[in-house]
Amino acid sequence: MAGAAAPGTGLGAAGGDGDDSLYPIAVLIDELRNEDVQPPLESLATVEETVVRDRAVESLRQISQEHTPVALEVHFVPLVKRLASGDWFTSRTSACGLFSVCYPRASNAVKEEIRQHFRSLCSDDTPMVRRAAASKLGEFAKVLELDSVKSEIVPLFTNLASDEQDSVRLLAVEACVSIAQLLSQDDLEALVMPTLRQAAEDKSWRVRYMVADKFSELQKAVGPKITLNDLIPAFQNLLKDCEAEVRAAAAHKVKELCENLPIEGRETIIMNQILPYIKELVSDMNQHVKSALASVIMGLSTILGKENTIEHLLPLFLAQLKDECPEVRLNIISNLDCVNEVIGIRQLSQSLLPAIVELAKDAKWRVRLAIIEYMPLLAGQLGVEFFDEKLNSLCMAWLVDHVYAIREAATNNLMKLVQKFGTEWAQNTIVPKVLVMADDPNYLHRMTTLFCINALSEACGQEITTKQMLPIVLKMAGDQVANVRFNVAKSLQKIGPILDTNALQGEVRPVLQKLGQDEDMDVKYFAQEAISVMAQRLRKLDLPVKDSEELSAPRADKNHFLSPTVPGDNTRKGPAYQLHVNTRDKLAQLELAERVHFPQSRD
Repeated sequence: MAGAAAPGTGLGAAGGDGDDSLYPIAVLIDELRNEDVQPPLESLATVEETVVRDRAVESLRQISQEHTPVALEVHFVPLVKRLASGDWFTSRTSACGLFSVCYPRASNAVKEEIRQHFRSLCSDDTPMVRRAAASKLGEFAKVLELDSVKSEIVPLFTNLASDEQDSVRLLAVEACVSIAQLLSQDDLEALVMPTLRQAAEDKSWRVRYMVADKFSELQKAVGPKITLNDLIPAFQNLLKDCEAEVRAAAAHKVKELCENLPIEGRETIIMNQILPYIKELVSDMNQHVKSALASVIMGLSTILGKENTIEHLLPLFLAQLKDECPEVRLNIISNLDCVNEVIGIRQLSQSLLPAIVELAKDAKWRVRLAIIEYMPLLAGQLGVEFFDEKLNSLCMAWLVDHVYAIREAATNNLMKLVQKFGTEWAQNTIVPKVLVMADDPNYLHRMTTLFCINALSEACGQEITTKQMLPIVLKMAGDQVANVRFNVAKSLQKIGPILDTNALQGEVRPVLQKLGQDEDMDVKYFAQEAISVMAQRLRKLDLPVKDSEELSAPRADKNHFLSPTVPGDNTRKGPAYQLHVNTRDKLAQLELAERVHFPQSRD
């Protein structure tokens, strides 16, 4: 090593103290003193911890690009050789990731040595090394000369694809994609396809799963002719595989497979060779298979056109909308835009409504949450009349759901609906129903009214906010529950920019001043914060502001804004929450505790 070790820190110091645990650290310190960064990385590439090895290999790959061809052969290639011939499997696995970066710039003689080392690792006695070699086989093939690919890489691929360990065989399937891209059609048929056919029928389901998972990439790599002759029959077998995981992986690839078929004759191939197997999967015994199919089947409508969709696909969609599994129904609903482009959504409306209602009332709150997120899309496709008649009541019911995440999503949903249907619709249909909740006995529902006003005010505009929403907010300033009162202050701050100056000065300011004197410290805090924001706005408009209003405003405390809050309740954030224990509403605390500590219990 270059440079002498400092007293008390070298290798001798660690050994002299008799503490063997410090020896590796001392070695690392000495190596880091060296101007050459490769030796410590070489050591790190041999350690047992996988994450450390992978990071070391990645660093070495980057360093190799900085070497000149001469320096690469003098310094880097010997490092790779040492790792490839190391006693421990860890060094040999790391070496597998370095061949491809040093091969292109090496001389012919050195290239032969590199290929020889890689061949040795592909037949290593340790399965972990063969796995590493198989995972890098495709990457290495891309930098080799075509003749070397045919004469050396293909035999290695064949051997790895027949390895006794299925974990090695499945990685060989992934390498097949890269190798196939390099060969001609004749070479593919002669050299690769026999092995790929074997993999598609492998005794291990994990290998067949990998074939299904990589099917689209394989299809693009081998081209249309081999796809029609070999891959379509293989895909049919995967769709009816005995293992549900394989069928699900294949079902996920149905749309991509059909899209990548040659346009000429595509419809016939799908109708005769793919659709019969899809029909069987619609009634599969495994819900994951049905769910996977439901996530892609709607996309076939744009490929097959209106007539085939109505005659052949529509019955499948309707059956899936009635499936007992909520994920299946949800996946169909989430992709309705595909069908809407081809045949219009009215064809599905009669079956669609019961499915939506069931999902909206599902016992699992995450299912309810998912259908809420698709509601604006459904509303736009179904139209305002159908929505008001069939779905409006569902959207309002979500506002009083017992799970806060649902109430929050329902609030955002209303805002998106207003943006889609317009302010007149909001004024006549949504706003009155929201404002009625201000008198609900449950304080959580009263707070939901405020959250809705916060969300709707900008979408509805100044007139509706001032005339219909503001009076309700001001009235709620006298609520008995402090949580409601300080959310009133926050709402007034939120909708303030939408209101005109007369409303701010004549109606909002007196209420905020009163809240600023509230007995509850948090109400007082948020009221004074709102007063400060309002005063700054009025000053920008050159309107008179009392100095006391700005002086009474709280100073910004960066720790206050960084303090943890209860997810979902959008309530206690003032500094008083850190200083005293609120005991006035035990039921509210119990609900918050349940929501924070036991979120899964809602299912």
